[in-house]
Amino acid sequence: MASHRRPSQSGLTQSTRVTVLSAAAATAAAALGATPAGADPAGTPTAAQATVDRLFEQAEKATEQYNRANERATALRKEVAQARDRTARGQERVNRMRGVIGQLAGAQYRSGGLDPTVSLLLSENPDGYLDKAAALDRISALNAGKLHELTEAQRKLGQERAEASRKLAELERSRTVVTRHKRAVERKLAEARRTLNALPAPERAEFDRANRSGRAELPEMSGAMPASARAAAAVLAARNAVGKPYVWGANGPTGFDCSGLMQWSYGQAGVSLPRTSQAQRYAGRQVSLAQAQPGDLVAYRDDASHIGMYMGNGQVVHAPYPGAPVRYDPVGMMPVSSVTRV
Repeated sequence: MASHRRPSQSGLTQSTRVTVLSAAAATAAAALGATPAGADPAGTPTAAQATVDRLFEQAEKATEQYNRANERATALRKEVAQARDRTARGQERVNRMRGVIGQLAGAQYRSGGLDPTVSLLLSENPDGYLDKAAALDRISALNAGKLHELTEAQRKLGQERAEASRKLAELERSRTVVTRHKRAVERKLAEARRTLNALPAPERAEFDRANRSGRAELPEMSGAMPASARAAAAVLAARNAVGKPYVWGANGPTGFDCSGLMQWSYGQAGVSLPRTSQAQRYAGRQVSLAQAQPGDLVAYRDDASHIGMYMGNGQVVHAPYPGAPVRYDPVGMMPVSSVTRV
């Protein structure tokens, strides 16, 4: 995420920059188990910066993969619960139907099993017998109908149980995917931390000031107006989130990753956005960067693995990466892949 960094205003001397970045480069090479062949001091700063940026970018991409997998797991948990509920209701229905059929069978048994003609001949009250026989015929027809309903209910119950089992198996696979992406994020962030933590304290402080100098104050909007009332509400929410920490996998209100900030901000406006930046880029109408208005979503990189909100006057608000809080940065901080009006 090299393009997250703004030009330094910290007044570092050239010698200090070389010292800081040389140490970072050496640590990065050790952490990654590779030393560039023929590396010289003049090339070290670029290598160090590229290493840290690359680790943060990979962590952010893994975070969006984690978000997508976690979103799917959440949906599957709901589907599993619904399937189980349908199965339980189906079992209750089958049990009730079995009870009704049992009662009908008992009534038919108590009526006797004589042939209807013999029963009529032996009857002292033929008219009464005919009435009773008609009733028994109706009971038999009802019994047959109930048996058919029971068969169908049992078939459907079997399907619902199979569906619940399939959803549960998919959920377990999804949980495995979530865990894998989580570990990938944690591994990349740990590598980045080791690279930065190996620097002596003064040099690391200078490195942080030189490379994490985004704006926390509200930039001049120059009369830019949001495209809608909901965009205006989302802009206000995003402004109120400035200064909150970057927390991977978080969507507020105390911490955010990049897509989590967009989802939370529009959530305050009553708009439900997808969880990932890749899905958010298609959550509305795409416009050109020249047409961008406050509240538009600006996706970065070809894979839309980072996203921010346009605030006007060439500025976006976004959650950059671990260690850098929600802040304002130039819209051109990295290659823009799309602008979406929600």
